[in-house]
Amino acid sequence: MGKNLKLSLYVITDEKLLEGKDIGKAVEEVILGGADIIQYRAKQKSSKQMYQEAVIIKKVCDKYRIPFIINDRVDIALSVNADGVHVGQEDLDVEVVRRLLGFDKIVGLSTKNINQVEEANRLPVDYIGFGSVFPTGTKKDAQISGLEQLKKAVEISVQPVVAIGGINEQNIQSVLDTGCENIAVVSAVFKDENIRQNTKRLKEIIKKKNKMGFSID
Repeated sequence: MGKNLKLSLYVITDEKLLEGKDIGKAVEEVILGGADIIQYRAKQKSSKQMYQEAVIIKKVCDKYRIPFIINDRVDIALSVNADGVHVGQEDLDVEVVRRLLGFDKIVGLSTKNINQVEEANRLPVDYIGFGSVFPTGTKKDAQISGLEQLKKAVEISVQPVVAIGGINEQNIQSVLDTGCENIAVVSAVFKDENIRQNTKRLKEIIKKKNKMGFSID
């Protein structure tokens, strides 16, 4: 869509991992560690709670000029003037989301298989998420797509592909080796108190791959 998005390290918040923590501080830590884009995801919170947390995150993202995406909720995104929305296959249709947000905003779509990637090629989205690449604790019922399917998704997608699902320091290299340049993480950065260092280590691996001839933009 011509937005020149940088998606190389895509960090998604998790309400369970961040329970009892200062969400603004946690997001600031991942940004300082090298996150390129932030997605706020909360499945169990009320609309009021989501709005309040989204306001906090938006301020942090604006401070560092980092794009801020809301998962699923177009209304919350509009209410805080977020940079975009990420939707799944069972959420509001992409065409409707685009109509509500306009073409200046970012729209991302989750895909789980090659058929959905091919369909996304015909939709007004700025990027697709693909996975779950590996089993993940944040989505127990996630369909596992695997590395071979990810490689094929990267080959056929007309939009940037963001790999998601169970990616961590131990397996991120295998994901990058498929040709996928963009990695989404949740537990890998929020698993303990060392949020900034966790993020920094992942970003360094991505940068190292970039120096070997892959673009991370």
